[in-house]
Amino acid sequence: MEDSKKVFESIDEYIAQFPEAVQKILESLRGVIKEAAPDAREKISYQMPTFDFHGNLVHFAAFSKHIGFYPAPSGIEAFKEQLSGYKGAKGSVQFPIDKPLPYELIREMVKYRVAENIQKAEEKLKKKKR
Repeated sequence: MEDSKKVFESIDEYIAQFPEAVQKILESLRGVIKEAAPDAREKISYQMPTFDFHGNLVHFAAFSKHIGFYPAPSGIEAFKEQLSGYKGAKGSVQFPIDKPLPYELIREMVKYRVAENIQKAEEKLKKKKR
């Protein structure tokens, strides 16, 4: 049986599948993430746009009624108060597609994840040197 599910090779390819209005939101989100994590590498992981910096940093995805943002459980926990008005789960938050995204909050979450991943990488390096 043939699997008809689309496999994405790039974030550009992922974004291109959506209507223009959604593409604009996704490109804006992508820009905010790039600005907050300029050294992060773009890739597709779990068939979602992903930014990688010393490991997975954040993922995002578009759905019919929301933009899913995945800053890992630690990113959600660190900002749980600011995220209390949104639906979410352990490692994700849903931003309604018909409302402006909280770009400043997203920027802060990405910076938090960058710092967290740097700290994890440094700790790993220290353990190797022992």
